[in-house]
Amino acid sequence: MTDSSLLNSELELQQQEELYQQLLLQTMGKLQTPTSDSKSIRPLPGMCVKTFTEPGKEKVFINICQSGSVPPPPELSREALVDLLQSEDPSGYRVPMSLGEPHIEMDNGSQSCTAYDVVINQDFFQKCQEDPLFQQFVILVSAEGLENKYQLELSRDWKVLKNRKFLGSLSEQNIRTKSRPIIQVLQPQEGSTASCKRPKFRLLVEPPTGDPENLIAEIELPGVRSSRSLLLDVGEDRLVLTARPSLFQLDIFHPFLVDQENAVAQFNTQTQVLTVTMPVVSS
Repeated sequence: MTDSSLLNSELELQQQEELYQQLLLQTMGKLQTPTSDSKSIRPLPGMCVKTFTEPGKEKVFINICQSGSVPPPPELSREALVDLLQSEDPSGYRVPMSLGEPHIEMDNGSQSCTAYDVVINQDFFQKCQEDPLFQQFVILVSAEGLENKYQLELSRDWKVLKNRKFLGSLSEQNIRTKSRPIIQVLQPQEGSTASCKRPKFRLLVEPPTGDPENLIAEIELPGVRSSRSLLLDVGEDRLVLTARPSLFQLDIFHPFLVDQENAVAQFNTQTQVLTVTMPVVSS
């Protein structure tokens, strides 16, 4: 059952502001102290999803929460969502979300388990509640976000709990309020640096003559079968890519300032080439 002490506390909906346009919120590995570029929000309860880690079968709960302070994703019809899910790489459509730190909780059987809080836009959450297809899509996106951030592998055999909106207690989260470079500090695991290779890549300017409109990075990733194994961060003048587990690592600066918020990445599973298209702001 829902924690009544939480429901009785004062949960104010955050006013829509001029928010950052980042596609991924809170990419750093640890929560940061609020600054002028961020603010604290207290998310509202949403739905609780039960799943397991693979292959260890450790119980995991995903609290998918809602807040008006998280920007909505681009408008997407049900028909467009069906086409997206049937495409080779549906990762081109991004859902802004804040991924919280893991916290240890007790399940109904008094067994220890791990819970994660994921916060999405409030209106988009309501849309997911009204359409089972959107609900399954946001669960999938949340699971993949947690997998990429915490190096997990979660079972797709999940279950939405009917009588529980969250497990444990919901904590405040810090989200960015201003646009700024999003560069994740990648801390390689012990012994992994030597095994990572620098992939072959090339940078192309479009159009080839005149004022540049797009900077395109084509990165060859032989042996990578899915975009789920890739961690990509695009900054204003920097690109950082890691292919796990310990296959490739690339960290490059380029001579352009790009619009990181509108950068698009596509991974071709047949050619095993990642293409990152970045609109150029200035050279």
